Amino acid sequence: MLNLTSVLSLDGCDLRYGDSGGDGVPVVFTHGAGADHVMFDAQFRHLAGRGYRVVGWDLRGHGLSRPAGAPFTARRAVADLLALIGQLGLERPVLVGQSLGGNLGQAVVKRHPDLARALIVIDSTWNTAALSWTERLLLKAAAPMLSAVPAGRLPALMADASAVTPEARADARRAFAQVPKREFVQIWRATLDLLAPDPGYRTPVPLCLIRGERDRTGNIASAMPRWARAEGVAEVVVPDAGHLSTQDAPHAVNAAIENFLGGLR
Repeated sequence: MLNLTSVLSLDGCDLRYGDSGGDGVPVVFTHGAGADHVMFDAQFRHLAGRGYRVVGWDLRGHGLSRPAGAPFTARRAVADLLALIGQLGLERPVLVGQSLGGNLGQAVVKRHPDLARALIVIDSTWNTAALSWTERLLLKAAAPMLSAVPAGRLPALMADASAVTPEARADARRAFAQVPKREFVQIWRATLDLLAPDPGYRTPVPLCLIRGERDRTGNIASAMPRWARAEGVAEVVVPDAGHLSTQDAPHAVNAAIENFLGGLR
């Protein structure tokens, strides 16, 4: 576990983060919408034990970084991540993101191609993919559908849709319950703002794509294989894992990350 004992105050929010320190390659983990840093506990332990400098944080309005202080927007979330990297003076960190965290990592690398050493995207869709008519319709309908779910039912509903194992579902319910429904819908809308079709764009740094075999969230199951083919990289599909593959199958995800990091120069 990485203790989030440090604070970066930005736009009315005390962003909580933890840093294992050391001289190893810095690896910055960003969690998904409604989740928090706990989803990466197994990865923190694994990589820190192998000499990497591990950094984790709770996004604005999530986990220990509450209250949000200001509305959650895509622009503000990207700025928060960049500010954290700057605060720690990290030199070309590897960015790791799950779901929304993966969308943020993609956005940062696209806007600042020299900032990161590599990008690892877990259970997240492809920001710059061309969207079909059906995908656009489903994305447009998602926020109203979430708004219609009673607030008391939303954490369990989201947890059951995201995770496969009982342990991962239980922790997801804990995390989702910390974010009020109104704020969660706002976060979801911000996630959509990170999707910006640009079919000719290719990631300028080494890229690792990981998804759970049973992830049925959005268009991830169809978009990530297309993304892997477009970029000429191998997609890692984790057996018996859902959208929260870092918790459903932590050992498999750890192995995929370590294998990728070992190949970096």
